[in-house]
Amino acid sequence: MEQRHLGRTGLRVSRIGLGTLTWGRDTDEHDAADQLKAFWDAGGTLVDTADVYSDGEAECVLGRLLDSLVPRQDLVIATKAGSVPDPYRRFDGSRGHLLAALDASLRRLGTDYVDVWQIHAFDPVTPLEETLQALDLAVSSGRVRYAGVSDFSGWQLAKAATWQLAAPGLRTRLACTQMEYSLLQRGVEREVLPAALDLGVGLLPSSPLGRGVLTGKYRTGTPSGSRGASEQLAPFVEPYLDEAASRIVHAVVTAADGLATTPLQVALAWVRDRPGVVAPVVGARNARQLSEALSVEALSLPDEICQALDDVSAPVHRYPDQDWSTL
Repeated sequence: MEQRHLGRTGLRVSRIGLGTLTWGRDTDEHDAADQLKAFWDAGGTLVDTADVYSDGEAECVLGRLLDSLVPRQDLVIATKAGSVPDPYRRFDGSRGHLLAALDASLRRLGTDYVDVWQIHAFDPVTPLEETLQALDLAVSSGRVRYAGVSDFSGWQLAKAATWQLAAPGLRTRLACTQMEYSLLQRGVEREVLPAALDLGVGLLPSSPLGRGVLTGKYRTGTPSGSRGASEQLAPFVEPYLDEAASRIVHAVVTAADGLATTPLQVALAWVRDRPGVVAPVVGARNARQLSEALSVEALSLPDEICQALDDVSAPVHRYPDQDWSTL
């Protein structure tokens, strides 16, 4: 699999990442092992997780598979911290919480360092400099190799990256940001992606298949066993089952038919090759689904197909975006 640099760093990662959101909950250890082995055999290196995925069990499952199945040094492990199960405070970017969460992640993963550590979301209560100091301490201690953020808006990303450059004593630079990005969700193109491109921060798209909708499996209903049929995940899928999404899915299916490939591969190839994208992170229920996603390595979309997909999924830009885009 082709490798790409993570932002303006020397770290190279596979241009498709393996997501572990459901590991330890909907994906048992046996299926997780099959996925990880298939991913590694295909040349994949970037494995994405978080301390809150399945209440920490996703990290535990991954930790048990390291070395016993895949050599630790062959993987780029990315995890996150900052989300908390508190209805009154969803995110905690304080130095104390983040560093304690990092230590807990390392124990669950069974490793003494993670390659990429991301702040899971912006904490409006904690001073940003304190959060960035935690990143700096994690990197300087050797427990983290590279730092990033997740679900930061454009101004939040720009503020964090600029603060790192300007604040005395802060040496760590942001390598990446993770945001949802697909043909059904192009909101990052408004401010996040331009900021990332300008700052040299690599984008790791989450939900690149539009929460599974872009595979076309919801065109005639909700299949049993799908996320849309899950009591826990149905509200996650439902926003992408409207008429506007249906038009985009139809275009993807049409393109796939013309290219003798699958809608999954068309949708994934589109986002993989967007400017600023390093590696879409793909989650799968089983190794068979993952193998279909990994086979996108051989697919490059023709320019006319890309343009057609761009047109049908184009986000609406009104004032001030429309005027700014012409400057």
